[in-house]
Amino acid sequence: MREYSTPLQVEIPATGNLTDDVVGNGTEHPSAVVFSRRTAQGWSDVTAATFLTEVRAVAKGLVAAGVEPGDRVALLSRTRYEWTLFDYAIWFAGAVTVPIYETSSAEQIEWILADSGARAAVVETSEHTTRLKEIRDGLPELHHVWSIETGNESGAVSVLTTLGEEIGDEQLEERRTAAGPDSPATLIYTSGTTGRPKGCVLTHGNFTFELTVAVDELEKLFDTEGAATLLFLPLAHVFARIIQVGCVKARVRMGHSADIKNLLDDFEAFRPTFILAVPRVFEKVFNTASQRAVADGKGRIFNRAAEVAMAWSRGLETGRTSLAVKAQHAVFDKLVYAKLRTALGGRCEYAVSGGAPLGDRLGHFYRGIGVNVLEGYGLTETTAALTVNLPNAQKVGTVGRPLQGTEVRVADDGELLFRGGQVFASYWNNPAATAEAKEADGWFHTGDVGEIDDEGFVKITGRKKEILVTAGGKNVAPAVLEDRLRAHLLVDQCIVVGDGRPFIGVLITLDRETVPAWAEQRGKTTDIAKLVDDPDLRAEIEAAVEDANKAVSKAESIRKFTILPGEWTEEGGQLTPSLKLKRNVVMREHVDDVEALYSR
Repeated sequence: MREYSTPLQVEIPATGNLTDDVVGNGTEHPSAVVFSRRTAQGWSDVTAATFLTEVRAVAKGLVAAGVEPGDRVALLSRTRYEWTLFDYAIWFAGAVTVPIYETSSAEQIEWILADSGARAAVVETSEHTTRLKEIRDGLPELHHVWSIETGNESGAVSVLTTLGEEIGDEQLEERRTAAGPDSPATLIYTSGTTGRPKGCVLTHGNFTFELTVAVDELEKLFDTEGAATLLFLPLAHVFARIIQVGCVKARVRMGHSADIKNLLDDFEAFRPTFILAVPRVFEKVFNTASQRAVADGKGRIFNRAAEVAMAWSRGLETGRTSLAVKAQHAVFDKLVYAKLRTALGGRCEYAVSGGAPLGDRLGHFYRGIGVNVLEGYGLTETTAALTVNLPNAQKVGTVGRPLQGTEVRVADDGELLFRGGQVFASYWNNPAATAEAKEADGWFHTGDVGEIDDEGFVKITGRKKEILVTAGGKNVAPAVLEDRLRAHLLVDQCIVVGDGRPFIGVLITLDRETVPAWAEQRGKTTDIAKLVDDPDLRAEIEAAVEDANKAVSKAESIRKFTILPGEWTEEGGQLTPSLKLKRNVVMREHVDDVEALYSR
């Protein structure tokens, strides 16, 4: 059994809670700009003192409304300034935040509100309020629903601020300071790639441990002059949430954006020094840049620039970079790479990737253009990161070493187990599931299969429950093939199949953004349904399959593929809000397509 641990080198606070950072910032650094808030006129700065005042005012309103210590308060909204404001206000009132993805269906919302026993809910829009009205009869414990966007005077911030005017500072401070490291801070419901979501109880201590360590180790992100980041991932996801809390802790200027379509404009105006995203975002940026270059007649130049960027990055790890690569890299830095960095605002030196494997191709490309993507690994149950690549300790293609105070172990069946102060307390009202996932001595079963190299770097090779076993007895990890396929310009999503079958096959959906432009350049129809059988498009996909097969043995390689006319989306129920594929849903919906692969 292989193990590795990183010793703890920083002191973890034994008292206090997450609200202490807001109070400390507001009283000791009152003029520090901690947020930039989007307004009709652009971005408006919010100081630490202003944020503290606003949080206190809203928290007093929650207390006046009858929210008691330990009560659960749901938060259903896109990523925006008020999300963070309410998160801290809930903690100031001594309550527990229950985030809900704003795209959730009425049935999903009802389950989370009922299971958590939420006493109140803050939603973003009147449409969300309507969704809650439809299910209110089944939620007898839900006493209040406030809407952020109802209007300036009737919106949640204004209503609660007015409601709490009679609550004294001493009463609120008593509430705020009552919570300690062992007190629940949030219930985050797993996005549910399989089965019904479970509520992960994360304590103030879980967050404090994670961030004390992470802010120390990622000093170049959090502790640099003018540090700033723009959050655009859903704050209902633990990945974005931990960055939010980390920015507050380190007084890093933070902005919020929920409009992915205008993200490049937001980058230009906000000018972040680092960003965080899931691999699909990095793939989209690369593919869009590639396609624009082709449309401008510069496809060959871009492809060569990408090859040089990757070669230059690989040279950093081996310590051997040819003079030719160095010279070409310098030329492309002015012609190509600088434009890509400008698209991210011009100041972005680092990016953090999580949620799914990034792959070494994209990792080397981005580092080669001057935006170092630090890939990490963690789960909801582990308060985000367990491992992460650091600026001074990085191996592209791995998810880095364990953070300080964290241990990793590879079990006999290849599953990765972790132990550390960031591992969750329990699943809400589900002791059986807790006992199944977490051993009595603290070891957490991740469900992921992986490896640890001699230097302690961890590599994820697949999901334990997703390992396919062919009819010939060969074990195949789908993620290796799927990650390579999704990197192709024309591929949106894919699922590798072959469990109990004579060979490996794959179902593929096409990218709705890149395929029409590809088709137009070749004088073809842009109708996706009519393109699935196009010989040229099939040749492109076949080349992508052949490239993916280079990563595996012949017995694990894809022999047949099917291009589907439809798409898999979060709205359709095939993807989670963090863009992970719900394999059980896709397999259930495409039984006939899978059978067709093996019956032809």
